[in-house]
Amino acid sequence: MHLLPFSASLQLPTNKRLAEQLISLLRHCSTLKHIEQTHGFMVTRGLDHDNFLLSRFIGACSSLGLSPYAYSVFTRKAEPDIYLYNTMIRALSFSQKPPKAAILLFNNIQSAGLRPDSYSYPFVLKAVIRLLATQTGRQIHCQTIGVGLDSDLHVVTALIQMYSSCGCGCISDARKLFDGVCLRIRDAIMWNAMVAGYAKLGDMENAQHLFDCMPERNVISWTAVISGYAQMNRPHQAIAILRRMQLENVEPDEITMLAALSACGHLGALELGEWIHSYIDKHELSRTVPLNNALIDMYAKSGNIKKALKVFENMKRKSIITWTTMISGLALHGLGREALELFSCMERARVKPNDVTFIAILSACSHAGLVQIGQSFFSNMRSRYGIEPKIEHFGCVIDLLGRAGYLQEARELLGQMPLEPNAAIWGSLLAAAYTHGDAVLGERALQHLIKLEPDNSGNYALLSNIYASCDRWKASRLMRTVMRDKGVRKMPGGSFIEVKNRVNEFIAGQTSHAQFDEIYEVLCNINGQLRLAEHLQRECDELLEHGQG
Repeated sequence: MHLLPFSASLQLPTNKRLAEQLISLLRHCSTLKHIEQTHGFMVTRGLDHDNFLLSRFIGACSSLGLSPYAYSVFTRKAEPDIYLYNTMIRALSFSQKPPKAAILLFNNIQSAGLRPDSYSYPFVLKAVIRLLATQTGRQIHCQTIGVGLDSDLHVVTALIQMYSSCGCGCISDARKLFDGVCLRIRDAIMWNAMVAGYAKLGDMENAQHLFDCMPERNVISWTAVISGYAQMNRPHQAIAILRRMQLENVEPDEITMLAALSACGHLGALELGEWIHSYIDKHELSRTVPLNNALIDMYAKSGNIKKALKVFENMKRKSIITWTTMISGLALHGLGREALELFSCMERARVKPNDVTFIAILSACSHAGLVQIGQSFFSNMRSRYGIEPKIEHFGCVIDLLGRAGYLQEARELLGQMPLEPNAAIWGSLLAAAYTHGDAVLGERALQHLIKLEPDNSGNYALLSNIYASCDRWKASRLMRTVMRDKGVRKMPGGSFIEVKNRVNEFIAGQTSHAQFDEIYEVLCNINGQLRLAEHLQRECDELLEHGQG
């Protein structure tokens, strides 16, 4: 976000000492009470008549989430200038409450005898993005053309961000706007906005192509592409871009590492994740709460739960995401009781759980087989915590009951659901039917899964195995035939191995690995040695038998 200009018409008040005192007070404000006291300091000394100082006050309110208070002060100002209008619009755009007020205030600028400038439009477009108000955005775009600001770098960038944030249907408008000015404006800011727009929508082919064509790149450009690949669950490409970034001597920042850690978590690349952790500490990058959360998530998903706990315990500030991530990590490692204890610690710390926290805690109960505790948490969601259960919560409890063998209870909860069960729920029931040998439930689950996941070979194979476990061999063979007749192909198996910070992927039947021939030769040698060892062992056994005879 670019800074507001220091307008020539704005001057500090004649009493410079009072102004400096006020600015110092604003820096130390951390609560509503502080803001109210500082406001009183301003009013009693007449400082609230100064637009510049009032804008600083509004900015302080906004940073503390007190935009409504700031707005009440703003409305009492007799003649706010455009600088003050811009500050208030920005505060409302970033407010936790719906930012419609920012757009209404923007519309009042001209009726106040003022003219929106190159800062007014980017700020109000932030509100448009949050509201996904595409039509309002188009109207504002028309206004920028009317006042001749449609070629301004910051305005064009904000318009591109607006169009690319309003869904796939508007990305072509963003690209048309970009293509119209990209030859005249070669600044990385605008190019980054277009690359990020494609990445946000998951169109990584266009994002990558545009990234490769950029006249100049900065750390934001690289981060946008890495984040895009990580969000699209394409971690290999994300890590490849990170390596390329290093080769071109571009230093990653905290946001880059946040995206890279997400990719490491997907791959289970512990060594690479540890290298990133070391890089963060060595280069003294800011250990923000989100970055620490990403480290916890990476370590948990990569198998080192002790390191995850160490990062968690060393954090001075923890958000609800921090607690939830750690609870999820413990659940993933089958440490259900430890996850429950951590949930109790979270409540003692007066951190209020959210719906994602309950997915984590119900999952922990499921992995640990804590049926009654899990059911208790589920029933308390609405009554005690005021959280309406979503389909994911129903899915967790059905999985909990199914794993523990409470199939009838799982069926009953399925019937009570106010939502249509999804593939994950039917899949967990199919798995429970396999574990406990319930062919009837397995058949019912597969009937729904065929509609929801017609190409998932695993579902057919699982029901075939259920029939086989019940000695229904004819039905088992028939299921394999049905699978073949429908053209459902079995997904090839795959595996990952991390060697020297590089994750290698192997898929059955594929020969695309760069070192395939060398690996195959080594495997043949190992196979030959195993056969020779087996032959020698057989000869030894025969000699022993002959000697004993």
